[in-house]
Amino acid sequence: MAVLLVGTLDTKGKEFAYVRDQLRATGVPVLVADAGVIGPPAFTPDISRESIFSAAGANYDQVKATQDRGQAIARAAVGVAKIASQLYSEGKITGVLSLGGSAGTTIGTAAMRALPVGVPKLMVSTLASGPVQPYVGTRDILMMYSVVDIAGINRISRAVLDNAIAAMAGMVVAKARPTPVEGIDRPVIAATMFGVTTPCVEIARGILEAAGYEVLVFHATGTGGRTMEELIRDGLLAGVLDITTTELADELAGGILSAGADRLTAAGLKGIPQVVSLGALDMVNFGPRDSVPDRYKHRLLYQHNPTVTLMRTTPEEMDRLGKSIAEKTSAARGPTCVMIPLKGVSAIDAEGKPFWWPEADAALFASLRHWIAPNVEVVELDNHINDPAFATACAHKLLEMLKATTGLPQTG
Repeated sequence: MAVLLVGTLDTKGKEFAYVRDQLRATGVPVLVADAGVIGPPAFTPDISRESIFSAAGANYDQVKATQDRGQAIARAAVGVAKIASQLYSEGKITGVLSLGGSAGTTIGTAAMRALPVGVPKLMVSTLASGPVQPYVGTRDILMMYSVVDIAGINRISRAVLDNAIAAMAGMVVAKARPTPVEGIDRPVIAATMFGVTTPCVEIARGILEAAGYEVLVFHATGTGGRTMEELIRDGLLAGVLDITTTELADELAGGILSAGADRLTAAGLKGIPQVVSLGALDMVNFGPRDSVPDRYKHRLLYQHNPTVTLMRTTPEEMDRLGKSIAEKTSAARGPTCVMIPLKGVSAIDAEGKPFWWPEADAALFASLRHWIAPNVEVVELDNHINDPAFATACAHKLLEMLKATTGLPQTG
């Protein structure tokens, strides 16, 4: 299998030829895909730009004639993503490597995001030292800063490109002879965690692992929630322990850790067992204190660390969150249980702690009770979310549901 080298061979042909030749010199086969549109390619690619634009449902000559660079980049990104996915499904590629500026990064990472987690993906980019979430998304893309622009082979660019070549060669060679991992075939459970719900998730994880499951823990930082939802949609998970639904609060109030409107929907649509709780719904996340929007300056704020400021959710917001969770879980096609910790939903939502506000929590609980459908089981426990008894109850409830629906084991 080959490495797919994606790039614009009209503007960066010399650099791509260098990477192609050096990568092949390591013994790694290479397929070059040309996504250029301005001028003719510097060398003949394995996959033409005409093929790329056709895969995107466009005609290359027509796109070129419009002289609309934005449209060309967007079409090329769609095309390379479809081609990369097809090549991978046919067993023809084992990784993707690309280099470029804003356009090249947009196109190259589109191909990378089309491939599953675990497939080597390396982007050498002039943008890699800045915010990269739009390019990385929810995939394991390695971003390498190019230091200088991708414009010629010089003492700096050569050193960076040589490291990228060595890294890609190392990844694909290592992937070709993977080390056996004990328990890799165990059914997989996803769990969501925040620092303020860690004790709960750690106890529950131990119980699930002892029962024979592999547990993937996702940090509920927006990207974490989106990644988990994608893996659920991909059919990779047997069940979900969604302890920490805090991303819903950020979506509601405009915090920085929203996972989008589709959070808490994939498991229900997929019909897999899910245990849902209310972890960290007492908070909305912002950056440093001076980044908190003016409309929230008067609110109860807590400085979690110098770069994270937490805002306590109000009874009105908690009421809306309860309705949202009720509606999403009520639409589930599979077994669903909502676990309610009556004595607090995070480490700082407990008596004597900064976010202890019983009236706000009560509004959340009451809203859930009012709006939730009869097909969703609701379990209320007189515990704090981080009490061992609550964590144990959540884990055993999920094991019970898994056994009833799939026959998978409750104990190892």
